[in-house]
This record gives sequence, C-alpha cells and structure tokens, in this order.
Amino acid sequence: MLPKFKNKQLLATALSHRSAFNETDSGTSALESYERLEFLGDAVLELATTEWLYKKYATEPEGILTAYRSSLVKTTTLAETARELKLGEQMYMSRGEEATGGRKNIGLLADVFEAVIGALYLDQGFVAVEKFLHQHLFPKFEEIKKNKLYRDHKSFYQEVIQAESLPTPVYEVAEAIGPDHDKVFTVNVLVNGKITGSGTGKSKQIAQQAAARQALEKFEEER
Repeated sequence: MLPKFKNKQLLATALSHRSAFNETDSGTSALESYERLEFLGDAVLELATTEWLYKKYATEPEGILTAYRSSLVKTTTLAETARELKLGEQMYMSRGEEATGGRKNIGLLADVFEAVIGALYLDQGFVAVEKFLHQHLFPKFEEIKKNKLYRDHKSFYQEVIQAESLPTPVYEVAEAIGPDHDKVFTVNVLVNGKITGSGTGKSKQIAQQAAARQALEKFEEER
C-alpha cells in the first residue's frame, strides 16, 4: 500500500504516462508525466539501497555489494514490487496505451515505481523513502541472496559452457517491442547454433542476463 501523500499532485504526476495528456478524460490532475520524477527517484533509490546494503553487509567487498544492489534495483524486481502495489492499475494513460498492455509493461512499471520514489522523497524526505523500501523492496533480497540471483548469469554461463569444451554462447535479439523510449527486448542465447535459453528485458543487457539464467537452469536440470 502506498503511503499517504501530503501533496497529491506529486503522486498524480508519478502515476501519469505521457499518453494521458492526449485525452481530456484520462483523469489525471498532473501537469506533466512521470519521467522527471523517475529521474530523481532512480538516484534516490540507488542511494537508499546502497546505504542499506553497506550497513547490512559490512564485511562484503565492493564488487559483491554492487551485484547485490543491481539485483535489487533491476527492472524485473522493481516491476514485481510495482505490481504488488497495484501501480499499473492506478496509472493514468490513454486508452490506446492501455489496450497495448501498458498497465502490465514491466519496463513501465519499473519506471513508475522509481517515479513514486522520487515523489515520496519530495513529499516527505529520505527517511520516508527508506521506511517505504524497508517495507516493500528490501525484504525481497532474502530470496535473491538465498538463490544467488545476484550473480552475473551471462559470465557464469560462459564459464560453464567453456568448461564443457563448447564454443562461446552467442546472444541474438529475437524481438524488440514498443516505442524507442520504452522498448522491451527478447534475446535468445545459442550454443552451437542451438537455442539454450531466452529472456526479456527493458534493455538488451537485461534480456541477455535473463536468457543466460534460463540457460543455466536448463543446464543444471539436464545434468
């Protein structure tokens, strides 16, 4: 559940897709879309997450902490949190954007989550953001750490494949859907010309990691 905002305009802005301003009946009271708040929220989220990890894992080296942080602030984790908070259902957008799956778009959900963080920071300050993240995002790290989901799956998969005396995995973009500012990529990873995994993400790099993770899971199941 979202905290109660003192300045409701900030929350309305965080939940407003740019397409909402193309229709007079979208319901938004905002004067601009969420992008600027997302820009702010991205920085606030990174700082809050970095500080939490730094204090919680005092003996871990910088490289591991960086991997931990990446796993918490990546698109899929933020989108999952946004779904739990029902941010997609609360967004203001055009009927056209909604018809094409805008309310369920993982990239958009992650962006709006960051925008909400930015709005909360402006409305109530950094401590309120930390409290919100402790309630809704940071608890997810227990499962991430337990299952080692913070690993660089692409590098690890390459090591596994090379240990089997097989050629280096090749990554190919199978599909790219959406406008330039909000594309979702599907990437296949191939070994010896055979698809061993597939993944999606807001960037090619994220999709490659997802594909490598699926390939690793299949590899481990087949052993």
